[in-house]
Amino acid sequence: MFDQQRIDSLPIHQSTPSQAAPALKGLRVIDFTHFVAGPLSTQTLADFGADVIKVEAPERGEDFRHYPTVDPAIPAQGGPFIWANRNKKSLALDMKSEAGLKIAKELIAQADVLVENFSSGVMDRFGLDYAACAKLNPRLVYCSISAYGRDGRYADRLGFDPIAQAESGFISMNGYGDRQGVRTGAAVMDVATAMSATNAILLALMARTRDGVGQKVEVALFDTAILMTGFGAMQHLTTGYEPKRNGNVSPDTCPSGVFQSQDKPFYINCGNDKIFQRLFEQVLGRPDLAYDPVLSQRVKRLEQRESIFQIMDEAFAKQPWSHWAPLLRAANVPHGQVKTLGEALASDEARSRGLVTRIPHPVKGWIPNIASPLRLERTPAVAPFAAPAVGEHTEEVLRETLGYDDDRIEQLQAQGAFGAVSADAVKVAS
Repeated sequence: MFDQQRIDSLPIHQSTPSQAAPALKGLRVIDFTHFVAGPLSTQTLADFGADVIKVEAPERGEDFRHYPTVDPAIPAQGGPFIWANRNKKSLALDMKSEAGLKIAKELIAQADVLVENFSSGVMDRFGLDYAACAKLNPRLVYCSISAYGRDGRYADRLGFDPIAQAESGFISMNGYGDRQGVRTGAAVMDVATAMSATNAILLALMARTRDGVGQKVEVALFDTAILMTGFGAMQHLTTGYEPKRNGNVSPDTCPSGVFQSQDKPFYINCGNDKIFQRLFEQVLGRPDLAYDPVLSQRVKRLEQRESIFQIMDEAFAKQPWSHWAPLLRAANVPHGQVKTLGEALASDEARSRGLVTRIPHPVKGWIPNIASPLRLERTPAVAPFAAPAVGEHTEEVLRETLGYDDDRIEQLQAQGAFGAVSADAVKVAS
């Protein structure tokens, strides 16, 4: 159950006023996505004014709705789901019915973008593959998100974030050298794939402004995961070097790692010689070491890491974090307290950026919101509204987008377009 007292203590979201229309106003997106990579991509489009219509199965909706924590008052709007689906409309369609499929095709025919991340072959079985959709709408940008791509020997494989972390080599690079590598707690590959998909969609829309023609866009989780191994991939390709697991220290810079003050752990990253000198002269009061002819050279410091860390550990342990933080900031040494997620969300840094707020919800009153990290001065993100209930906007979409009247809606209901639900259930939004 949601902690409503905690939610009510969050600041109310304040949208940035703008005289200009949202960046993506007028753009219509048909969203056939589920879980993380697809929904997070379409949410970014929705945040900046696109009309995103999420098509999902009647009654239960997509499985991600039911990931914990789920509040009994809104049983199909768990925390993970509302994180990735704000500013969207939900249209509940039985895609296995002829009537439901016909509605989907009518929407596609007038859409700008279609995004799907089903298993390979699902859209083909619906008759909604790119070739078929392009015939309905040659201007359509059709974004397909998959695990290993839509063609080739591995197109049939299912894949989730930790699988991509494992197979890309990413896990092998993270953790400590005396044990197996570890995955990240957050779904970083899903998030990165979502960002890649959004970029690809916007690029395709830019191309369409030149020639008026849409195209197929493809983004694969595995491809993105290879990119996320960073420059280590190129180090290997140029030298054969296999990155080692270094825990919290850096193989390239020193001193970089986690240190402990009297009361709190923190991270320091000395990316170059000048930072090292400022750290030891201005923060630790050791100018003798700051300008030592050996230690003042990055490569030489790597060879002396253990002795340098011992000196720093002994010094930092003498004072609390409140003593060291202002000194590190004044010396312009990159640093940060190692925080729990809760501490980070409640931090002054997050508060000053307006990242964690609350927004209205028709049932709960308020729900938490994590603001978009994208800041556009002239065309900022739109005022956020909560992720929808299953089929919440079915009637609205049918009437306002497709122009259906009562008789047409009742006819489609009788034909099973909305699943085994009552006619009243179609009118959730009214």
